[in-house]
Amino acid sequence: MNDTTCENETTQRAIREYQHYTYAVIYTVILVPGLISNVLALWVFHAYVKETKKAVIFMINLAIADLLQVLSLPLRIYYYLNKSWPFGHSLCMFCFYLKYVNMYASIYFLACISLRRCWLIIYPLRYSGAKRWRDRGWCAVGWFIVCIGCLPFPLLRKNSTTNSTDSICFSELPMGPLTMAGGVTLVTLAEITGFLLPLGVVLTCTCLTAASLREKNCILQDAGEKRKALKMVLSCACVFLVCFMPYHITFPLDFLAKSKMKVSCTFRKAILHSHPITLCLASFNSCLDPVMYYFTTDEFKRRLSRPELPESFHLHRRISSTTTEATALQSDYKE
Repeated sequence: MNDTTCENETTQRAIREYQHYTYAVIYTVILVPGLISNVLALWVFHAYVKETKKAVIFMINLAIADLLQVLSLPLRIYYYLNKSWPFGHSLCMFCFYLKYVNMYASIYFLACISLRRCWLIIYPLRYSGAKRWRDRGWCAVGWFIVCIGCLPFPLLRKNSTTNSTDSICFSELPMGPLTMAGGVTLVTLAEITGFLLPLGVVLTCTCLTAASLREKNCILQDAGEKRKALKMVLSCACVFLVCFMPYHITFPLDFLAKSKMKVSCTFRKAILHSHPITLCLASFNSCLDPVMYYFTTDEFKRRLSRPELPESFHLHRRISSTTTEATALQSDYKE
């Protein structure tokens, strides 16, 4: 049964202060490295890896999802530091929605990267020449499904119009009318389709890729490619386990703690203190994904090495100066 100490205003204010402090600190830590690393990742993919191989389209979309998540953090940090939201309900709901869209898009693209690398190793003849438009098609399908699937997150929040709740935003907004059965159904669907199925794909790809290395007829060159693929798939699995598993453990428990069901005060306090940390861990993948690109993609690592960066900037300057000179010669010729 609920203890009266969980219901008093002092306890609720203390929990809210703790949550605001946790979100503000961790999101501030994530913001700068997440912004720089994902912008750099998109620059590398766009400038150098256009013609390259395995799962680059999925990596580009993963970097876009991570960057969009990072770009929404300044408004969240402002809210948690100032305990006020002056930007209107629509922008609040958009930032709230964007958080979950980008989290589940990241989950989807990590699963796609794992599946693509596994297929390339197990069925090299069938998938080595796979058309790039197919990957783009899977990306478009993934974005569509994720955007539709995340709509309940903002739609189930009430638009507060009273003066006392004008400054409230994100998960602190009151829930709309929802039965216990409806809530359990939505949480179960989110857990199964948004986490358990992609996790099963990643773990299966990890096992299959590792098993392919133990084949007796595996030549040296194939073994090297398989080790690279295994490194990539293992990295995806680590991001899943570190960033997304803790959140999806506390997600249904948080729903239970905030529901009208009778739960103990100790349980409620434990979940309300741990859930913000796991939600921040889910955002931390925007910093881990670029690290995964660097250590699992040879082309990415080579292009970010010290000799390559000055060379690339020098090449851009030479191309720019050549273009300028050609334009000047054409104008002189016309004169």
